Amino acid sequence: MRRVVEFLKQSQVQYLATVGVDGKPKVRPFQFMFEEEGRLYFCTGNQKPVFRELERSPFVEFCASGPQFSWMRLSGKAVFDADLAVKAKVQEVSPLVRSIYQTPDNPAFEVFHLEQAVATIADFSGNPPETVVL
Repeated sequence: MRRVVEFLKQSQVQYLATVGVDGKPKVRPFQFMFEEEGRLYFCTGNQKPVFRELERSPFVEFCASGPQFSWMRLSGKAVFDADLAVKAKVQEVSPLVRSIYQTPDNPAFEVFHLEQAVATIADFSGNPPETVVL
């Protein structure tokens, strides 16, 4: 888990792939918020297309790049979490999120974590990829 969290923190921006409501793939930049109790947390707004996509088809994949041409693919099931303490922590770790949503109880503010998550970290070293089941 630690290796995955550190990789996410170092990459700063990850790219989230979903199935669009039109059935076609959609990819957009996203940002990892934090890990707690083995859960990786992310957030979005419920006014955005990505929220509807996650509700309709919750299985997703993130891609992140690291140093020296390394990369990580992270897949799992997005599960929304309405816990105000979790939402408050997201806003503590991200001033950008706090500036957008202002308060944890903002009705547009959504937080989700990944369940059934699996990360694969690879590079061009010739070594086999490392798979981490979270």
